[in-house]
Amino acid sequence: MKLLQVDTLEGVRKKLLAADGMPEPETETVSLSDAFGRILAEDIKTKEAIPSFRRSSVDGYAVCSKDTAAATDSIPVFLEVVEEIHIGHPAVKKIVPGTCAYVPTGGMIPEGADAMVMVEYCEMFDEKHVAVCSAAPFGSYVVDMGEDAGEGELLLKRGTRIGPAEAGVLAAAGAERVPVFVPWRVTILSTGDELVPVGRNPLPGQVRDINTWALQAYVRDSGMKTVKAAALVDDEELLEAEVRSALADSDLVLISGGSSQGKKDKTNDILDKVSHGGVFTHGLALKPGKPTILGCESESRTLLAGLPGHPVAALTVFQLLIVWLWREKTGQTEPVRTVARMKTNLASAPGKTTCLLVRLDWDGNGYVAEPILGKSGLITTMAQADGYVMVDMNREGLKKDEIVPVYRFS
Repeated sequence: MKLLQVDTLEGVRKKLLAADGMPEPETETVSLSDAFGRILAEDIKTKEAIPSFRRSSVDGYAVCSKDTAAATDSIPVFLEVVEEIHIGHPAVKKIVPGTCAYVPTGGMIPEGADAMVMVEYCEMFDEKHVAVCSAAPFGSYVVDMGEDAGEGELLLKRGTRIGPAEAGVLAAAGAERVPVFVPWRVTILSTGDELVPVGRNPLPGQVRDINTWALQAYVRDSGMKTVKAAALVDDEELLEAEVRSALADSDLVLISGGSSQGKKDKTNDILDKVSHGGVFTHGLALKPGKPTILGCESESRTLLAGLPGHPVAALTVFQLLIVWLWREKTGQTEPVRTVARMKTNLASAPGKTTCLLVRLDWDGNGYVAEPILGKSGLITTMAQADGYVMVDMNREGLKKDEIVPVYRFS
């Protein structure tokens, strides 16, 4: 049997960045309503100050703060109300000592006023005067012009995923059209004579197709797009035909299963045959994920990846290589890391980088990482995990109470 000539995780990542003919993310401009969940392709800067005028953060009266310095419940200060400002309309009159103006939340604060008194601390004395029963320090409840963002200020960086807060920032900046990356188009092909659809009861020796569905979910969650997903029997000609067909409309072809050295494991031969760039990795010094294949079809600029058949291994390789590459190409940040203390001693695989699934618990002083043990064919272990820790290939494992970074899945 031919042994796999494994590459290190770091070595494979360098190959992915250096390979000729790799897919490069394209960009497009979409409406703000269609930008949610997409990845920004350019930095977004303000064209104007936000807000563009001084505004109140409470319902109340705009005052000169010095006028209210001695105001109390028992000895209020009486001020003349010279204007009632309506939301969405400009303030007209200037506030001078002894006067004030009513301003609703979000309303414009008139010139001359330097503080707001909440309406709860005010009471109309007559038609033109209000009794102020509380001192208003300078700047209280005043949102200054440009306090949210100054003109020309960087609001969002390239590589930012647009969520609810980011959509709000874009709206505040007046970004009706948003530059975003076009999601990589992905074809997913799961192989194996043992696979049956999820709606069918497996016979002895059969299992329901997990990887097709799990990878589709991961592709979507990562900001990419599945164009085709199918489960295939172990037929070399059929798989080759499907891969060749996928080259026409896919930036990435994922083949799950058939990547090791078994009698029916022909993925490496097929990918090497159909690609002009050829296979540049067959074997990864990673646990789980050793039988990983990577190649590039340079003419169609398609990345070809043969993933292990075991679900946890397939998803682990997808996370550490494919999602990593997509982040690198689009300028996204690294996954969120949580510092945690190991609950137990844990051995790893010497000579391999080891990815260990963990559950996070809070013990009152910090997070504790509890290993979730199980073979890479057990998908439930990944569903129970909050994230994973990485153990360097030159270490034998992790010690109890050792502080480790945990990479969160979400």
